[in-house]
Amino acid sequence: MNKIIVPVDFSEHSEFALEAAAGIAHKFGAELIVLHMLELSNAIVSSANESLQQEAIYYLKLAEQKFDDFLDKPYLEGLKVHPIVKQFKVWSEVNKVATENNAQLIVMGSQGASGIKEVLVGSNTQKVVRYADVPVLVIKHNPILMDFENGVFASDFSEEAIAPYLKAKDTFNSLGIFMHLVYVNSPDGSFRSSSEIDQRVSHFLEKADGDLRHIDDINVVSDYSIEKGILNFANVIGADLIAVATHGRKGLAHFFEGSVSEDIANHSTLPVMTFKI
Repeated sequence: MNKIIVPVDFSEHSEFALEAAAGIAHKFGAELIVLHMLELSNAIVSSANESLQQEAIYYLKLAEQKFDDFLDKPYLEGLKVHPIVKQFKVWSEVNKVATENNAQLIVMGSQGASGIKEVLVGSNTQKVVRYADVPVLVIKHNPILMDFENGVFASDFSEEAIAPYLKAKDTFNSLGIFMHLVYVNSPDGSFRSSSEIDQRVSHFLEKADGDLRHIDDINVVSDYSIEKGILNFANVIGADLIAVATHGRKGLAHFFEGSVSEDIANHSTLPVMTFKI
């Protein structure tokens, strides 16, 4: 873990993300690239009109001034922090910055959800998740404890889930997180018998790992819904975060039946890490 991207809008939840990223950076000696996207249109930035050019310069200087206060935090002491301001609010550029800097992780703050509200749908966080080729860690609360020890990776153990599983395993290993694999058998999913689940899991591990050495590490739980099963399992084992898969520009993955990954990201009180399929 050498470089971490932290997109910010200078809000309280951006501070949560910054502090969480700082905790990880201190642990692994990583650099932080703190990125702010200006809400300026192409018309303003590329205009030959002097007043519009001055407006663009004003907002750029204002962002730089905000950075001075925003990055004046005791938890950033001893870290290499690089503030970057992009003139366009095109969220695919976050992935571009991550790629150009060979970053291994993006950390973002998000406000959470209640009722029918969806934290990621239509939000900047979702836009970053959709384009990011590297894992995205979504932080919703003040990161009181950021020493991740136990993480849940929920899967339907289909072949489509192999790529995000391997990415999650590498990331968990690099962060020193023990991975708890879980399969939820529920009425709202594709209910399967015990023998069918065993066959499915065995095929998955043979394709993903090349052997069955982790077969006994798979946790099969039953619950009324897949979402409840994952959240309840995470609570029982005292998990520090939950990992889900994404389909990139198609949004959060539906490799479970329905929109389980979206529900997990919306309703989990734990940090959620996404991995692109």
